[in-house]
Amino acid sequence: MAPGMASPLPDPQPLLECRGLGFARNEERVFGPLDFRLDAGEALQVLGGNGAGKTTLLRVLAGLLPAGSGEVRVEGRPVDRDHLARGSAFLGHLPGHKGELTALENLRFTAAMQGSAVDPEAALASVGLAGHEDTLARRLSAGQNKRLALARLGLSPARLWLLDEPYANLDLDGIALVNALVTAHVAAGGSVLLTTHGAYAAPPVPHHVLELR
Repeated sequence: MAPGMASPLPDPQPLLECRGLGFARNEERVFGPLDFRLDAGEALQVLGGNGAGKTTLLRVLAGLLPAGSGEVRVEGRPVDRDHLARGSAFLGHLPGHKGELTALENLRFTAAMQGSAVDPEAALASVGLAGHEDTLARRLSAGQNKRLALARLGLSPARLWLLDEPYANLDLDGIALVNALVTAHVAAGGSVLLTTHGAYAAPPVPHHVLELR
């Protein structure tokens, strides 16, 4: 190397990397083996029809199911299920909050659990639910419950978001809300892995595609 020349910086480790990842149920393969990576500031869209294993893949990456084979690395380090559960924010088909608590009570509970500095009332307003602070979650519509789940997502400090069909049960304004949240999270250096049934809905940022068959 010539005098005065700076040494090249090493390539950063991907935020998430899967090597030979697979899952089987009752000895029948659900998906895999899969090899893919997701860098900080990137999005990955997982495509596939019903039964292709999209939800199962996200549940494995969220630490909710044990992988049948392969390895998951976060920032270059092999991790176990507990590390995955603590290091990611998962939005599944079910809203994940308590129906007997009000919308605001649910967010206050999440903020306390996550140690979030985000104001729960502001988070509620940001998803279009201002005025529903005292509404029980079980009295919200499916679309409103999805919005409440998105508000909870915004309270998480996790850099990795795992979103299972985030556009489901949302109108055009709700889809625009998801897109805005994804755009902001990626711009801040986070990563998003999301599932959809097809190209009718896709993240509004440059993204890779992983198709399960």
